[in-house]
Amino acid sequence: MRPKLELLAKPLVERVIGEALELIEDPGVRVAPSVVDLLQSAGVTVTDGVAHIPEALARRLLDLVPREFFLYDRSGNPTVHYGGDDVQFDPGSSCLNILDPETQQARAAVSADLVRMIQVAEMLPQFRAQATAMVCNDVPPEIGDWYRLLLVLWYSEKPVITGAFSATSLHTLLDLLAIGSGGRQALRQRPRAVFDVCPSPPLNWSEFASQNLVDLARAGVPAEIVSMPLAGATAPVTLAGSIVQHAAECISGIVIHQLAQPGAPIVWGGAPAIFDMRTGKTPMGAIETAMLDLGCAQIGKHLGLPTHTYMVAGDGRVIDAQTEMESGISAVLGALGGINMISGAGMLDFLACHSIEKLVIDAEAIASAQRLIEGIDVPTASLATAMFAQTGLQGDFLKLKETRALFRKEQHFPSPVIDRGLPTAGDGGSDILQRARQRVDDLVAIYQRHPLPAAVETEMVSFASQEGKKAGLEGLPEILSGVCAR
Repeated sequence: MRPKLELLAKPLVERVIGEALELIEDPGVRVAPSVVDLLQSAGVTVTDGVAHIPEALARRLLDLVPREFFLYDRSGNPTVHYGGDDVQFDPGSSCLNILDPETQQARAAVSADLVRMIQVAEMLPQFRAQATAMVCNDVPPEIGDWYRLLLVLWYSEKPVITGAFSATSLHTLLDLLAIGSGGRQALRQRPRAVFDVCPSPPLNWSEFASQNLVDLARAGVPAEIVSMPLAGATAPVTLAGSIVQHAAECISGIVIHQLAQPGAPIVWGGAPAIFDMRTGKTPMGAIETAMLDLGCAQIGKHLGLPTHTYMVAGDGRVIDAQTEMESGISAVLGALGGINMISGAGMLDFLACHSIEKLVIDAEAIASAQRLIEGIDVPTASLATAMFAQTGLQGDFLKLKETRALFRKEQHFPSPVIDRGLPTAGDGGSDILQRARQRVDDLVAIYQRHPLPAAVETEMVSFASQEGKKAGLEGLPEILSGVCAR
């Protein structure tokens, strides 16, 4: 039996969906001029930039969304499964800052930091996908979207969770992916990436977000809606009300997306949070934020759609008990919720900062969460009586062949980041941050980059160099040198 957590009773799920469908018709959803013709051609009334989407149309288009799809690794193997109750994790994305491991102070992230994180995530099986995790402040901001993706494609074989901050950069990202995949058709057939697309709360699809939905649908590359209602600020203060708004933003985005290309893959995702009335912050580690994540995902799962959310993030500014308490709790809750892709590991300070050391600590919480949802199996004919028949009351179970055969399946063995050792004379012990630093160093030391085919590398470097020169970038940090700064 696999343990499962649902917060919403079925009647409440139906009420959420019903009210979300009411909202997208009245008051409606603000949309970009570029999609007005697309909506009107389907019979949607658009007045002063606000689309009034009828329930019948929304339900029909929801039925067209694929119930599952895969992301593929560099070799073309299906690696990440969106659909059902499969649970996978990736690092958080798009941080401006990194927590310096020596000073424990946030500083602007650069390309070398992102490369180091990619290398660590590549070596950790807990992360089924990579992320364009940090903004590289050593490259011009106008090329930041595709440069982050370039580094991931160069140093990783895993699928990637990414996104574009403008409609114009999306096409460069898709071109880069196509080079690595063997062309646009190959990318459509075996997508390497899923792209986050964010509506602006409440109920507003901006020009670049709307256009991204349309372009991704027509390219056949999966889109991942990241709706971000803030309960009490840009969404109703009640958790149930914010879940309704999230559903309305997702459904309206799916309408645009499926009108552009029926049957294109899309994910019911998000990063909802509460708004702390005392501080004006949006605590990602709050239990109510985790409850929003679970509730929003439950609506998507009820509709049979692939799901995503942001969890495993802490709000502390350093790696401490608070940060890891918040991260560990949400890792377990997200896994119990059966959410297909959970982003956010490694993030702290309200998603403003990344830490590679936190990433390896979070990997341990994720491994425990994954063990939990495996549940308790019965691998032997009897539960215990046959083993007692062999040992009697002596209790020497260490000698049994069942113990030798099954202990690695029954027990998860953490990395040295988790201290389960016995104290030795003169050993003052190390704290978890020290062990995490050592773990990062060890993983980077054993990481080996697997080159792309020579022709692909040449084409990728040529493409990136030409695009970079348009923005005044000379050279390609961490690509041409092949050196990852420490």
